[in-house]
Amino acid sequence: MLEPFDDTYFMKKALQEAEAAFDKGEIPVGAVIVIDNKVIARGHNLTEALNDVTAHAEMQAITAAANFLGGKYLKGCTLYVTLEPCQMCAGALYWSQISKIVYGTRDLERGCISLKTKLHPKTVMEGGILEAEASDLMKRFFILKRNLN
Repeated sequence: MLEPFDDTYFMKKALQEAEAAFDKGEIPVGAVIVIDNKVIARGHNLTEALNDVTAHAEMQAITAAANFLGGKYLKGCTLYVTLEPCQMCAGALYWSQISKIVYGTRDLERGCISLKTKLHPKTVMEGGILEAEASDLMKRFFILKRNLN
């Protein structure tokens, strides 16, 4: 029997956030932060709406999770994000000491893996959860953007 609260379950929640970003004309990246099988924070890209280059999905979720927990460290938490974190977000995740990062699809140009950004030594990262869905959403967004311009 499948565990109802597995990585796929929570990545679907992150994909819902990415869809919300897509609907707002934002690059469709979504994130949720989970502790003890409970979503404590959600976020999606808001860089256009806030006119803020730091308003990435992960940054929104980190802030919300820290507020929920009443502290800056996210030990025991898992971030589910539809796109591999960028260097900036990976740096923030390093400082948050998050326990685990699960991403959907890679960002081969700007992602923390390709750029060799260090994560906290205790942070575990894995990818490829609902990769096709996350990748397809990004592709749809950029095709639409190209066709509008």
